[in-house]
Amino acid sequence: MSTPPARTQETHRVPTRLGRLHVRVLGTGPATVLWPSMFVDGRTFDPLLPLLPGRRLVVVDGPGLGASEPLGRRSTIAEAADAAQDLLTGAHAADLGLDGPVDWVGNAFGGHVGYELARRPGLLRSLAAVSAPTEPVPPALRRQIRLLAPMLRWLGPVGPVRAAILTALLTEASAADPGIRTAVLGSVGTPTRRSLALALRSFIVDRADVTSGLADIAVPCLYVAGDDRGDWTPGAAAAAAALTPSATAVTIPGSRTLVPLEQPAALARELRAFWSRG
Repeated sequence: MSTPPARTQETHRVPTRLGRLHVRVLGTGPATVLWPSMFVDGRTFDPLLPLLPGRRLVVVDGPGLGASEPLGRRSTIAEAADAAQDLLTGAHAADLGLDGPVDWVGNAFGGHVGYELARRPGLLRSLAAVSAPTEPVPPALRRQIRLLAPMLRWLGPVGPVRAAILTALLTEASAADPGIRTAVLGSVGTPTRRSLALALRSFIVDRADVTSGLADIAVPCLYVAGDDRGDWTPGAAAAAAALTPSATAVTIPGSRTLVPLEQPAALARELRAFWSRG
């Protein structure tokens, strides 16, 4: 299959309550916001973008991550959702081509932000939460993060920290792929050490259980699980979908957390089918 031609893109710096967010905009059609996982930035969506023609794609680097303004304090996912709401409805929304509810594609951290936004009326047309567990970080992983966090704060993503990040985000096969590995490490190396450490504490360690709020989500939802993430298994995604009024769960083999980077073609097929049903 031939690769679709590249589309011209615009770059914006959008003021929000958590600093200026780096945003790329390309294409025309229904507005679709893509918010990436923790540690990485919007570049991890790049393999997916050419596979979603006929859409206005708004690709965001999360607060404190990628080329967005560094975090200066500890925050929460609810505050990240406030920043996302600023993006969707603030003074700069028209510059991004956002004039009403959007289709939200959130990978991990982006999915957690999406769960929050989907409970706020009028912001989302649909939600695709990709590898985004609805429960808090498991205790064993929380202990591991707390051991590695000081090293991340003072030395950055080196040595065991880098290895732990790659293990959390990628399957073994994906981590061995030079292109995928380079994309992840390039993203991880962009924020300041302090900002990355604050984002880790704010958006992973302090992540809350949102299971009880799934019943309040009124928009159509697609919950996407990889087949290799222990805290967001296909069964966990199906259980979350059963608690959501209008949700479907699907599994994409050969992926862990960064499904848009690991299996972009399979994810694109699921997204297009989901949107066509909606």
